[in-house]
Parts: sequence; structure tokens; C-alpha cells
Amino acid sequence: MKISLILFAGLLSATSVSQVCGQSRRLAAGDLYIRDPFVVADAQKGIYYMYGSRSQAGREGETRGGVAVYKSRDLKTWEGPQQVFTVPEDNWITGAVWAPEVHRYNGRCYLFATLNSDIEWKKKQAGWPAYTFRGTQIFHADTPEGPFLPFDRVPHTPPDWMALDGTLWVEDGTPWMVFCHEWIQMTDGTMEAVQLKPDLSAPAGRPLRLFCASSAPWAPEGRESYVTDGCFIYRTRSGKLLMIWSGFSDKGYAIGIAESVTGKITGPWKQQPEPLFNQDGGHGMIFRTFDGKLCLAFHRPNGGGAERAHFLELEDTGETLTVKQELK
Repeated sequence: MKISLILFAGLLSATSVSQVCGQSRRLAAGDLYIRDPFVVADAQKGIYYMYGSRSQAGREGETRGGVAVYKSRDLKTWEGPQQVFTVPEDNWITGAVWAPEVHRYNGRCYLFATLNSDIEWKKKQAGWPAYTFRGTQIFHADTPEGPFLPFDRVPHTPPDWMALDGTLWVEDGTPWMVFCHEWIQMTDGTMEAVQLKPDLSAPAGRPLRLFCASSAPWAPEGRESYVTDGCFIYRTRSGKLLMIWSGFSDKGYAIGIAESVTGKITGPWKQQPEPLFNQDGGHGMIFRTFDGKLCLAFHRPNGGGAERAHFLELEDTGETLTVKQELK
């Protein structure tokens, strides 16, 4: 999810030029730079929508965060980008968008977007990223192609938290947002859940802590900090409630699995001993292909400007998830 400021500046410049020129082209998956890919499979249209961050040039040289979608019929060749969202000028913050997710709920589409700013509001710890305003906000649209509009101009996560990577889970008819409380603020990053109003317009209570990043057996001991990233909820064929999420193992960026002991979003949650994937890739989500394959989408590697979307076929054993092979 995270990206260096120098790399971000270069990417921001490139995406702004692309937007001004109105470029839209066909790209092989291996040529498409993207972090935190999120895929919506529209079986009726036969289209896969993949969402990624894409800032836009604004007035007087300013930039505002945004989201673009790429479209494909085979997960190999993608057409785009098509801008589906730009942060409103009067929003609480208007900087880069991270980890966009689009969920269908009650006949509409909802964009969960992590918004960023360069406004520092607490002293920076030596060697750490700046402590800035960051949070998840939800936007709504009629279709997966937007345009996505705000409910309000404020975040759905607590404004005094550095929060990110919100995702939707609906349980017994009640919508919840699961999200990460940033390690920069917490040192040991946490996973949180907050109940939402029925129309997703705002939180319906205070967040509930689910677990800390250091609780994973695969998280190296003795670290200065522990990261929680990229949560996504999945119920297995036998009814077990799992969460995939990302942090750092001794081999780099990784995807782990947590299981709710009660089968409810409120937990308690226990960590599986080994990560699902630990080869410098993460921030995953799960979808089904049009031919019924269970698929994990994530980015790899985790930096250097070489990030690409990868797709692995998964097996749902009933007890857990395992990687079968690269999607073919």
C-alpha cells in the first residue's frame, strides 16, 4: 500500500500527463503499473473491472487524488485508464488515493478510498514516515464505472486516527467496514471493525479492535514496528470466516490469514501459523473468475516502481485457503 515520496512524485507526474492528454490504451497485465489491485467481476457484461489510484491535474498546477478503472475480458489484456473518481475540491483532504475498492451493496456501487494529505499534525519519529492526516472515506455510484460521489466531506474512520484500507463486510444484514489503524500512530498496527449505517453513509458506532499485527506467528520478533495492510474478508465453503491481510515476514511483504473463532466479524480472531504468500507481494483481495475459479489478486513486488497485478488460483479447503497455481 505504501509508496516512497520520490516514486510517488514521478508517478503522479506521469498520470497527470496521461489524464490531460486523455490517453486510453490496451495494455498487457505485465505492462500495467498498479498497487493494491481490486477486481470486480461483472458476469452479466463479461467484464473484469480493476481499480487503481490515479491523481489528476487540477487548477493552478494542483493535484487531487483520484481512482481509475481498467477493463478486461480475460485478465490478461486491459483497456484504460478511465477516471471514475476525483476527490472533491472541498473534501476534508484532497491528496492521493490509496487502495481503492468497489463493492456492490443493495443494488448500488460503493468506493472505499484511503485519502491522504501532506498535512503533518504530530511530530515525526526519526526514520519513520511523516504523521499526516489519512483515513478511509466511502463514495457511491450507480455503476462500476462511476462517477462516484461523496455522502459528505468527512472520513468514515475517526478523524484523529491514521487509518487506511477500508473494506466492506455484510453480516446478518448489517454492513461493517474493516480497516487498518496505521502503524505510524500505533507502532503495532491494528485491525479494526466499525458498524456502518444501512446506507453506508457514516459509521454507526465506534471501532472495535480485532487484532494487532504482532499477533501473527510469521511476524518477525523484535521489530521496531508492525504493519497491518490490505484486509479482505472471505467465508469458506464450510462456513469459516477468514481474513486475508498483509504485513511483513522475514521474507518481505506477505499475505497472512486470520480466522474468527466464532465465525463472526467481531471475533475473537486467531492467526494461522504460516502466511498464504510471503514472496514480497501483498495487499490481496479475492474474487471468482467467470469460469468459477477462486482467485487472489495482489501486487508484486512491493516497491521500486515495478509493481504489477498478479493472479493466483486458490483452493478453498473449507478450513483455510491454499495457493494452487498461477491463474492460467
